[in-house]
Parts: sequence; structure tokens; C-alpha cells
Amino acid sequence: MCADLWSFALSTYARAGVEDTCLRLQEQGADVCLLLCGLWLEQRGAVPEPERVRALRTIAEPWQVTVVEPLRKVRKQWRAMAQQDAGLGALREQVKALELEAERQLLLRLEALAQAWPTGGSATDQKWLEGLATEAANLDHGALHQLRAAATGT
Repeated sequence: MCADLWSFALSTYARAGVEDTCLRLQEQGADVCLLLCGLWLEQRGAVPEPERVRALRTIAEPWQVTVVEPLRKVRKQWRAMAQQDAGLGALREQVKALELEAERQLLLRLEALAQAWPTGGSATDQKWLEGLATEAANLDHGALHQLRAAATGT
């Protein structure tokens, strides 16, 4: 397992099926950074407590709304036009890189908060994903199970 959240997120996201599952959950309103953080916390054996879930959300929600989502919106708006305009395509790639960096910064903030939480519990008893997913994403049990299985390599 990767010690830091960013490396864990990159390696997990690169696994088969994870990107598609994350994007599906994102369309249902889930914060992919929170889900990846939840998987990381499960792997570490950190016990999910309501105040910890709230603390993670308190960091993630405003960052997503004010930083990540505006970048994502611009990137998506430019998709079609960028296919016809090389200059705009290059700008779109820069926005995409900024969006990824904003997500990395969020993961660093989440890790800084969670780093001090005690670990060593059983990863199979953890329910971080369910606590950090939106209500709609929680209804997609298959997607959450797929993410958990990908993270554990099962």
C-alpha cells in the first residue's frame, strides 16, 4: 500500500475499471477525492467516526465548489471547440492540468487532517466509502464494491 494519499490515489485510479466507476459516481454527485481518501483510510485501518467524516467534508466541499468544479466546467465547455482550434486545445490542456493539481492539493489537505488518526484496525470493518459517498452514490452498491475491490486488489 502507498503511504501517502496522492500516490495511493494515482495507483488506485490507474487500475482497471476504477476511472469509469469514479466518473460514474462523480455524475451522481460523489466527490472522487473523498472516495479515494475513504479507500486510503480503509486500507490504513482508520476507524470512521462521524466527526472525522464531517471534518473531511468540511475541507473537501468548499474546495470542490470554489476551485475544482469551476476548472472542470471550463474544461468541459471547451471540449468541442478545442477539437477545431489547436490554440484553444492547448489552453484546455493547461486547464486540465490545473484541475488535476487542484485535486492533488485537496488530497494533500485531506491527508494532513487524517494523518494523525489512529490506524491498525481491520480494513474489512471500515465503511469510509459509505460515509463519504453521496446518497445517490450509496445506492450504487456495485460501484462502491468495485472501488473497494480495486483498492485491495481483490
